[in-house]
Amino acid sequence: MAAKIRFHDVVIVLTGRDKGKIGIVQKIYHGNNTVIVQGVNLVKKHQKAIPEKQQVAGIISKESPIHISNVSIFNKETNKPDKIEFFWINGKKTRRYKSTKKSLT
Repeated sequence: MAAKIRFHDVVIVLTGRDKGKIGIVQKIYHGNNTVIVQGVNLVKKHQKAIPEKQQVAGIISKESPIHISNVSIFNKETNKPDKIEFFWINGKKTRRYKSTKKSLT
């Protein structure tokens, strides 16, 4: 099964407190279908100091996973969320936008 949303895709958040924010997929967790998007779903974390790792104590901001169904591929041409379809070119399966039929690079 090919994934519609992949690493380094530009996505837009569809629901939640960060609705409408655009970011780049940093990590995908296939087991629970979640993704980490850069600059989206930020949470505060209280962090202990770990001298061995040169880690200081304090409150840090980090991205939390968001469910893959709550994000969609962002089409830069139309400036809207878009759907993905798969098609074959020279025996290779590739992705393209459904609305404009242009291939994702």
